[in-house]
Amino acid sequence: MGADTKQLRIRIKSVDSSLHLTKAMGLVASSKIRRANEEMFKSKEYAETLGRMISELAVSPECRKSPFIREDIADVSTDDTLRTRLVVIAGDRGMAGGYNANIFRILKNYPDAEVYPIGKRICDRVEADFVSSETFSASDAMALAKTMCADFVEGKYDRLGILCTKYINMMSQEAEIRWVLPVTVSADVVRSGMVFEPDEQTVMDMAIPEYVAGMFVEAVRESFASEVAARRIAMDSAEKNARQMIDDLELEYNRARQSSITQEITEIVAGSGK
Repeated sequence: MGADTKQLRIRIKSVDSSLHLTKAMGLVASSKIRRANEEMFKSKEYAETLGRMISELAVSPECRKSPFIREDIADVSTDDTLRTRLVVIAGDRGMAGGYNANIFRILKNYPDAEVYPIGKRICDRVEADFVSSETFSASDAMALAKTMCADFVEGKYDRLGILCTKYINMMSQEAEIRWVLPVTVSADVVRSGMVFEPDEQTVMDMAIPEYVAGMFVEAVRESFASEVAARRIAMDSAEKNARQMIDDLELEYNRARQSSITQEITEIVAGSGK
């Protein structure tokens, strides 16, 4: 019985150590949530503004000559015969529920894609140099965008997508692919009458790298906000489970200890009666 109580004490101490770790990680995630959300909303507003401008330019007959528009591709998202390049955004750390696993699950559907990773987890997975998703900057995005745009014009690949996580709310995040290049021409766009100088195609070709960079920044900021939220929820759940486990172990320990004491008293009384 003494061995049982000793093992229970060891387990209680181990779970208590895990409880302190999960609580600390939950507090760190909580401290980052507000700033992550602010940066996410700012980047989304900027990317949406650029997107509206590019959409308006794309419907122009002059811009149909742009190398960034491929009218021979019916549907970029479903044509798996296209040479694909994916910028994959995962986390720098684990213990965030299914955040990283959901990204890897979608990536399996594109075994032939050329991957450009952002985030330690995906960098380690594809054995690439580490690029942090938390510290990824606008200048990093622009440098990557210029490379992607130049390679697209040279015909090194047919479509560019961003595999990232969509932030729905604190409790829900969803992994998805956002197709960036070639630019999609939408018939629903209503032109505002804006005049572009020197001409629309020149403006579009110059604006595309900025647009792609904006998409990268938005995706990284939104993915990071999703990661922080997912980690906060996961740590809250882990903390609750750890506390419940400690309560159950302490109850089991007290019962074992009480049983041991009762047995010792019984043995003493039995011995004194002889």
